[in-house]
Amino acid sequence: MPLKLEVGDEIVTKKSHPCGSNRFEITRVGMDFRIKCEKCEKEIWIPRIKLEKRIKEIYRGGEKVDKQQML
Repeated sequence: MPLKLEVGDEIVTKKSHPCGSNRFEITRVGMDFRIKCEKCEKEIWIPRIKLEKRIKEIYRGGEKVDKQQML
């Protein structure tokens, strides 16, 4: 079952971006996600399956959300 992610959610990934940051903001949802690096502001397109495997933490409205609650 896919995670219920929304535009504006902030995520921390297991794998970092080449700039060194591992924090991203979700800017588009669907089969493919568009996420924006919070350090260098580069936008990346990534398939839902790959993104869900790489997510370590999710923040919604500044508060940490448990990944199990998002199912």
